[in-house]
Amino acid sequence: MQRHDIVVVGGGILGLATAYRLLQQRPGLSLLLLEKESLLGEHQTGHNSGVLHAGLYYKPGSLKAKLSVEGLKKMVSFCREHGVAHEICGKIVVATSQEELPRLEQLFERGTANGLRGLRRLTRDQLQEIEPHAGGIAALHVPEEGIVDYPGVVTALKNAIERSGGAIACSTPVKALKREVGGWRIITTEGDFFSKQIIACAGLHSDRIARASGMRSDAQIIPFRGEYYKILKERSDLVRHLIYPVPDPRFPFLGVHFTRMIRGGVEAGPNAVLALSREGYAWNRINLRDLAGTLGYPGLWKFLFKYPSLCSYEIYRSLSKDAFCKSLQKLVPEIKESDLEKGPSGVRAQAMNSSGSLLEDFCFTQGEGILHIINAPSPAATASLAIAEAIIQQLEPKF
Repeated sequence: MQRHDIVVVGGGILGLATAYRLLQQRPGLSLLLLEKESLLGEHQTGHNSGVLHAGLYYKPGSLKAKLSVEGLKKMVSFCREHGVAHEICGKIVVATSQEELPRLEQLFERGTANGLRGLRRLTRDQLQEIEPHAGGIAALHVPEEGIVDYPGVVTALKNAIERSGGAIACSTPVKALKREVGGWRIITTEGDFFSKQIIACAGLHSDRIARASGMRSDAQIIPFRGEYYKILKERSDLVRHLIYPVPDPRFPFLGVHFTRMIRGGVEAGPNAVLALSREGYAWNRINLRDLAGTLGYPGLWKFLFKYPSLCSYEIYRSLSKDAFCKSLQKLVPEIKESDLEKGPSGVRAQAMNSSGSLLEDFCFTQGEGILHIINAPSPAATASLAIAEAIIQQLEPKF
């Protein structure tokens, strides 16, 4: 049985960033990263929008705000050092009605409090100079936001880990974690491993991995699928930056927006519909175990009763291209249904508590020699290197 100083469970960007930072800080550490898929970054990391978030939306003083601002700087620095494609192209947050103007001002104040640089209020005329095809009566320019090749980040992290002596084992699902004298036995489909410490960054299965170690959490992962459309190449000049709506505080989801992609082109979305599997990237992807667990969770029904119109509209918009297009026209009025073609989708590992509230901040559950990251919401990809350092600080007294 292989023995290690530390095992990281999960080969998404957060698990990789954590392993990378550990090996940077402790050269010679015996580290193993376990990933259940045959490739790294197969789920949330490989299915997100590719945005570098600057920390505009998050409550000042929250862990998410702090880690987002720090994480953007660290991620850009990492991309420069390792030659990963990225671009700080800026974002425009557009107010489309008078009632959104106070919320736009609140975003300006929040972003300023979080330390964002160069924030600028825009009149309609100033907005038209930057984004000629955008609708709206006012906007906020966020120059520090950008786009990145997250699969490229995954490859760079993998190479850096292996150069530093870390080991990575793909196609190795974890079945159970057993506490033993001096550490933990990790039982996998490919045999058992022993480790003094475990960090679990299991994303869509984080709550299950926590239960597999005998730990309990009030939160459960409820998978929400986000679906995107691609803008036809000949119409992609309608969007120059990232174009986002002003969030509505009555609802838990941000709303559809436009995102330039690092490899070219523009995507529009996502909506947010309940996925029928934790890895359910389409309506026909159904996992009965996952679905039973989701429907059997009391918090989900409280959430559905709290937001009935929102949930039903998200389903309708998923099934109706016309409805999706109308949502997009609020931001870019010239966009037409014929300009859209079906794009990719992703599943968000959203932790929900038993009262039906979505966990908005990072959530850690710690035991003797083990730390679970139960909830790592957006901007977890942008902030992954900063989150990794926060994780290591929690473990530092244990080394």
